Amino acid sequence: MSQNRILAILLGVLAALVLVVGGLSAVLLLSGGSDGDDAASGGSGSSGSVDSGAASGRLRLGGGDPITLDPALAGDAGSAEYIVELFGGLMTLDQNLNVAPDLAASFEVSPDGLVYTFKLRDNAVFHNGRAIEANDVKCSMERATERRLASSTAAAYLNDIVGAREKMAGSAQSVRGVEVVDRKTVRITIDAPKPYFLAKLTYPTAFVIDCQQAESNPRNWTLKPNGTGPYKMREWRLGERIVLEAHAGYHLGAPKVSQVLYQISGGSALTRFENNELDVANISVNDIERVRDRNNALNKLYIEASSLSISYLAFNTKVPPFDDVNVRRAFGLAIDRQRIADVTFNKMISPATGILMPQLPGYTADDKTLKFDPEEAKRALAASKYAGRVLPAVTLTEIGAGAEGAIDTQAFIEQWRQVLGVQVQIKQSDAATFFADVDAGRLQLFNSGWILDYPDPENVLDLKFHSRSALNDLGYANPTLDGLLERARTEREAPVRLRLYQDAEREVLKDAAWIPLYFARQHVVVKAAVKGWTEPPMVIPRLRFVSIER
Repeated sequence: MSQNRILAILLGVLAALVLVVGGLSAVLLLSGGSDGDDAASGGSGSSGSVDSGAASGRLRLGGGDPITLDPALAGDAGSAEYIVELFGGLMTLDQNLNVAPDLAASFEVSPDGLVYTFKLRDNAVFHNGRAIEANDVKCSMERATERRLASSTAAAYLNDIVGAREKMAGSAQSVRGVEVVDRKTVRITIDAPKPYFLAKLTYPTAFVIDCQQAESNPRNWTLKPNGTGPYKMREWRLGERIVLEAHAGYHLGAPKVSQVLYQISGGSALTRFENNELDVANISVNDIERVRDRNNALNKLYIEASSLSISYLAFNTKVPPFDDVNVRRAFGLAIDRQRIADVTFNKMISPATGILMPQLPGYTADDKTLKFDPEEAKRALAASKYAGRVLPAVTLTEIGAGAEGAIDTQAFIEQWRQVLGVQVQIKQSDAATFFADVDAGRLQLFNSGWILDYPDPENVLDLKFHSRSALNDLGYANPTLDGLLERARTEREAPVRLRLYQDAEREVLKDAAWIPLYFARQHVVVKAAVKGWTEPPMVIPRLRFVSIER
């Protein structure tokens, strides 16, 4: 919610840190559109329909082509950034990260915590004006759990619903835990009382789509989706721009900005900002000193905000040499994250102290990670089963297309060489290939990240480390950890539940399945004419709260 973080796919200054929202999707968007409107594949579309001028009512942002606009498949923040504006679900996260009704007008939970009954809003409509009904909710969830779709995010975010696992396995034709009570009422039954279930429904996989549109043109429907969100797609020119247009009939109120232009092509975001081509721009490490300078005009437009995200190095624990915990520990002890954060990234980020981020329930300030200790790193390697042997070849994979790795990756590799005498090769790939390889468990060591989708420790510890989670891409299995996570799922006493997650965090760090690297912060400049702009710590709908005074 990945990361989604994130940073869409790249986190501002940290071009190598791919923070994902929820699961990692391996689906590459090929084309879209199904209603006969102009398509925007391969540069088609209505020429001249949009310009980059500072017209009133138009918000101009930087952006990138999403991997997918199918909510059922989305797993990266770059896709989710658009999806949360084009679609919605029964529930959403508000600006304070509270779970709130979206398409639902109200809901009731049974005393045993198993049955959720949702009443849909009478004024909730698709972009084409058709009223949203309970059948739309059911068919959307049925589609997301289809075996042919093979959605890893559905396997992680809808698996609490009774019958969802069977549907995804192909042993059932429908999800029996999703029932249409009447035209405006839907009932969802889950397998155990889980305090975070409503929050899971805020993730894109649970969003409502126009199933008829998706079924009539399954390959191309996502370019002009008939969504339910505050904005609708006006134009998409691959590699050039995406234009969203306000949905005047949006059930929570029409957006204040009539049009949002994402400029996909172009050079430096800050240069375009200073040339009055963008209204908001991310700040890179090359420009941070300028915006921090109180004598610079940009300083008054500068916003720094926290993020519920973490970047990390991940080990495939089934692949040599990382099938040995001592090797994993040695790699963690041999890198100086503090120096890289302070010097390489000019204190734009902070070294992670664990897996749970600040502001997240269960977070503790004490540093639980492996400290930089070259001598201890050597001792850990000497204690491994590979002691006295040449380590199997090690390749670190990251997203990128440059001749060299990201600047922090290069620092890690040099430190591993100096401290451990290990040569590590860098492999870069495009985002879609990277996500596919991660999902398939094909990578040995990779640089990645995670943006929370809702503020609950379950959203990272259970989804990423439980041995049977669809999003466990490490081959990691720890029975003690599984037991802690399973107890936490249904624990209703909040203090007890958080202690279980804290114990789970320590268990993961002991096994060094991840090397937590940094807690991210967001650095942007925003034009004075833009009012109500926020930098939320995770991907949530935000554009409808923005206005422009010019």
